[in-house]
Amino acid sequence: MIKFDNVRYNHPDGTNALDNISLDIPEESITAIVGNNGAGKTTLVKHINGLLKPSTGTVSIKNEDTRNSSVAELSRNVGMVFQNANHQLFADTVKNEILFGLNNFGFNEEFIRERYEFVIELFKLRKYEDISPLKLSGGEKKRVCLASVLAWNPEILILDEPTVGQDELQKTVLLKFINQLHSNKKTVIVISHDIEFLWRLQPNIVTMSDGKIIEIGNSESIFKNQELMEQVGIIPPQIIKIFEGLKIKDEIPLSFEESCKVIKNLRN
Repeated sequence: MIKFDNVRYNHPDGTNALDNISLDIPEESITAIVGNNGAGKTTLVKHINGLLKPSTGTVSIKNEDTRNSSVAELSRNVGMVFQNANHQLFADTVKNEILFGLNNFGFNEEFIRERYEFVIELFKLRKYEDISPLKLSGGEKKRVCLASVLAWNPEILILDEPTVGQDELQKTVLLKFINQLHSNKKTVIVISHDIEFLWRLQPNIVTMSDGKIIEIGNSESIFKNQELMEQVGIIPPQIIKIFEGLKIKDEIPLSFEESCKVIKNLRN
């Protein structure tokens, strides 16, 4: 379990970024953190891999205080894909970018080879192997970042705006892979403004505003709360607005295709 206990964080200039955060993120769960820009979402997750330490309060992973571990030690089990790929990429080729973590954590050659082949194919990066990742498009850079972190198979995966620059095909690949990670007992934390993607994912939702947690709940209860959505600066999924507008009382499907079937049946 990831546990925040009365955590406050102040930036070096004294600005308060997190205000008395208490939060439990269960093991083997999928959790999304949503809110408007400046709500404190990225600041919050940076406490999980030790990039930031609380000004007051504690953050613990499996009852171990993160202040007692280095970023390198935490990163072995906590992988994070940053929102801005340019802040993460550094190697001379895509291949070396992906291999860096695998080599750095001392895995055996067979594991390294298998994991490399798995992610290079999963994210369709084979043709870019020998190219500098910094020369790729924004969406391609994001895929390299995802591949490089997923390669070493961390127990906790943090994805900050993972769908930025991705087409629908890649979003579907990512959706399936997150669900696969969940079925393999991984803990996945997603920061995203892509509410349509989150609706398909159906994670637990943590809403934030001004460095505070406003409400926590399942996807449907959170996204149907219009007052809450306005408070945290989020637009509800389109399918919820459509079903409410048509006064459809049926359970809202996760897929676009199933939703169309429900709406089409109204004519019958």
